[in-house]
Amino acid sequence: MRIRVVNPNTTVSMTAAIGRAAAAVAGPGTVIEAVQPSMGPASIESHYEEALAVPGLLEQVLAGERDGVDATVVACFGDPGIDAAREIARGPVIGIAEGAFRTAAMLGRRFGVVTTLERTTGRARELADRYGCASLLTEVRACEVPVLQLDDPSSGARQLVVDECRRVVANGADAVVLGCAGMAEFCASVSEEIGAPVVDGVSATTLLAETLIRLGLTTGKHGEYAPPPPKRFTGALASFELGGARATVGADA
Repeated sequence: MRIRVVNPNTTVSMTAAIGRAAAAVAGPGTVIEAVQPSMGPASIESHYEEALAVPGLLEQVLAGERDGVDATVVACFGDPGIDAAREIARGPVIGIAEGAFRTAAMLGRRFGVVTTLERTTGRARELADRYGCASLLTEVRACEVPVLQLDDPSSGARQLVVDECRRVVANGADAVVLGCAGMAEFCASVSEEIGAPVVDGVSATTLLAETLIRLGLTTGKHGEYAPPPPKRFTGALASFELGGARATVGADA
């Protein structure tokens, strides 16, 4: 079984940390391929950056399809490009926000989210609504720590995550979802420190992907997620053209 875990940003250290988190929970015989795009932003903290991260994400999904991976995990809490990725992938594609929300929903009556910047909290609420979890969400709290500072011990990021998780539980949540893939390696220690379940989307979604593969299930292809109709692409996106000789995105990835 091969699961491609795509970090949609281009920061190597974050990709490595995401890969470690996924590999730590993967079952025997499961190969985790942690990859990142060849193009795009160093981190994703705005709608602009999210939009420009999607071509690089799709580049890696297409490369995984050519390599025969069994499933894809999109390791960014905004779940960017999920619908497009599901159109072009044969196997399951799951974003870590969806995986985390659905996992947290089974751990108690309600859950909260702790994320990075306040400006990203609206996306978390929007996704909770999309995935049918809005009524379970108590709140979304921001640590006000930029993504690229999460792996810097001098930033104090871990303690800020702990403090906000404590507040979420104090405000009535039974579980906490960490709202950034860059927080993955904090998860177990934060859960132990606050005495409540803390869900890391990378780990949870890796296991959900394994489950779907073992059940022989994948995305339905008879409706919205049918393959995109072939058509001409021009300019910088010409290599993304599907169904023709120019469908060469990620050939060297």
